Amino acid sequence: MADPNDVRATKTLRREFNRRMIDVTHADLRVTHGIAYVRGVIIPVKGGPTDLRAEIELIGRILHQRVGIKDVIIDCVMREG
Repeated sequence: MADPNDVRATKTLRREFNRRMIDVTHADLRVTHGIAYVRGVIIPVKGGPTDLRAEIELIGRILHQRVGIKDVIIDCVMREG
């Protein structure tokens, strides 16, 4: 059974990407045992961030400060829109 803290943290993770207009349709975002994983392909939405790498690093720093997330592992392909 999924840990309720991980479920809440996964929702927070997805919310941060959506807030910054980053398409994660082809990515796997989840939190397991307090570790946030970002895998797959991420693409900025039209009109979204111009520097995708900087936005991902910012999201990583923000998530480190959230309760329930101990670490962030980013293993994805970043495609410019």
